[in-house]
Amino acid sequence: MESIWEKTAQLPTFEPLRRDIRADALVIGGGLAGLLCAHELTQAGLRCVVAEAGRICGGVTKNTTAKLTTQHGLVFHKLLKRFGAERARACLDANAAALDRIRTLCQDIPCDFEEKPNYVYSLDNPRLLERELAALDRLGRPAALAKDLPLPFSVAGAVRFDRQAQFHPLKFAAAIAEKLPIFEHTRVLEVETGRAVTEHGAIKAEHIVVATHFPFLNKFGAYWLKLYQSRSYVLALKGGPELDGMYVDASGKGLSFRSYDGMLLLGGGSHRTGKPGGGWAGLEDFARRHYPDAHPAARWAAQDCMSLDGAPYIGLYSPRLPGLYAVTGFNKWGMTSSMAAATLVTDLALGRDSPCREAFSPSRCVLRPQLAANAGESALNLLTPTRPRCPHLGCALKYNPQEHSWDCPCHGSRFAADGSLLDGPATGGLVHDQAKR
Repeated sequence: MESIWEKTAQLPTFEPLRRDIRADALVIGGGLAGLLCAHELTQAGLRCVVAEAGRICGGVTKNTTAKLTTQHGLVFHKLLKRFGAERARACLDANAAALDRIRTLCQDIPCDFEEKPNYVYSLDNPRLLERELAALDRLGRPAALAKDLPLPFSVAGAVRFDRQAQFHPLKFAAAIAEKLPIFEHTRVLEVETGRAVTEHGAIKAEHIVVATHFPFLNKFGAYWLKLYQSRSYVLALKGGPELDGMYVDASGKGLSFRSYDGMLLLGGGSHRTGKPGGGWAGLEDFARRHYPDAHPAARWAAQDCMSLDGAPYIGLYSPRLPGLYAVTGFNKWGMTSSMAAATLVTDLALGRDSPCREAFSPSRCVLRPQLAANAGESALNLLTPTRPRCPHLGCALKYNPQEHSWDCPCHGSRFAADGSLLDGPATGGLVHDQAKR
């Protein structure tokens, strides 16, 4: 199950760490967020290294749909209500600035960068569109209402943002990585103030960034309660229509569309990891009905960390841990959020103020309805008397027949049929008897 990005790009390779070293900053995790954090910290004059447990971009980055958007859903009327105008505007401006920064970098990187309009459509609720347009106007970045979309079903309309973009994420990441000191196959086992311990050496650094998708240090920050993970699925269809734009359903449960290299990338099927989901079946059925002349060239699945309130967690991992930063909770908005995280982390490391510091703070208010749902899911699966169990925090795993994996409905760790680790926050696989179904 390779994504179209894996099939069409080659990433550089790096040696493992084999000795103790010192740097100004350490980034743990070599996905796009980690690479961009390291790039921006380096550009700011800090000596920065990256420690990656496996291969760079071996997790979520290779499975994205690679849309670069200021807006990736009808979110800003909600953020305006939850955060107030100042913080909601900071979130909006941070994503716009992130898109501009990536646009600038892509001028020197051959990564199939294309400017396209982005459409967030609603099937049946024009009132949602009106509220979002009013919120964007109030926040100083007005958008347009679109009515007629080139999709094979009717919609109530869409919010259109112009001068958005799409690209090839692994071609971009490969160019960024080539300029960085990276240690692959270097798993961080322990983190303490100013120091991280790996299997074959320690790294001392004043600033340490945890960019591992889901934070793996459970003692601080309560990320195991503030996050859950969601899976979604993608088909790359040859023979589908060429779309001059990117399209995503406002509900988060519908379909997304974009084109790449003569293929239509059709996404959807979103569900909480560890819960029942349709996998690729629904997408395949949709393609048969609406694009009968198209055929799949690739298929893959993505996994996203979802925060409590729709904004990411970027900033101090915990107020008790100066110099340790978390980068997570991108809510299916990982491309521009990765650059927004890199910008904010760099500002924090250099002691500079940032208008999005409070809005993205991991220590902000957690009293949101999703908190109760996360707590209930954890309690239910901790009390479920079945095997195998997740080595992260002990939740009962659920078998995923679509992907032949064991998935954790509490925090989203996933394991192959042989027990090997597929997705964190678990840091190791299942023992042999646990892996037996």
